[in-house]
Amino acid sequence: MSNKYRIGNQRHAHFVTFTVVHWMDFFIREEYRNTFIKSIQHCQQHKGLEVYGYCIMTSHVHMILRAGEKELLEHAVRDLKSYTSRCFHDMLTDERNNYESRKRWMLELMQDRMTGKFQFWQAGYHPIELWSDEFFYQKLDYIHLNPVASGFVSQPEHWYYSSARDYAGLRGPITLVEN
Repeated sequence: MSNKYRIGNQRHAHFVTFTVVHWMDFFIREEYRNTFIKSIQHCQQHKGLEVYGYCIMTSHVHMILRAGEKELLEHAVRDLKSYTSRCFHDMLTDERNNYESRKRWMLELMQDRMTGKFQFWQAGYHPIELWSDEFFYQKLDYIHLNPVASGFVSQPEHWYYSSARDYAGLRGPITLVEN
């Protein structure tokens, strides 16, 4: 494996992307987005995960993260992806879930063809070390412009599930580290 997508300096922030298998539009329901947000908040409180930017799109999540003092970023990401995958599996298989009409189709697509096991996230998360302020803000702009480029909103801060709101003086659902 090349060094292109490996965690570099643990004390530097990293741009990461988590993608739902098959680029499935999963995060169209508030219940799913809120589950992901609560998981991030848990990692912030209990693992020291530092969030500098984020955008939850329908099929993927972009974030700028840094590990806490006592945690490795790859471990925090592994735990976050593993936990949220289990949560989403439980939500989809819960018989009381009457808000999701696509359950059967989703579960079929999320079944790994080789192992038969449930797989929510695509493998990897493509960490890119943000080694300069200029590179940091380039990736932050990319994250914030994602919903605009997708045609969901006309201004980045109009997308509720984005740190663009915080940078525009509004409040977003995930607390950011003071930069």
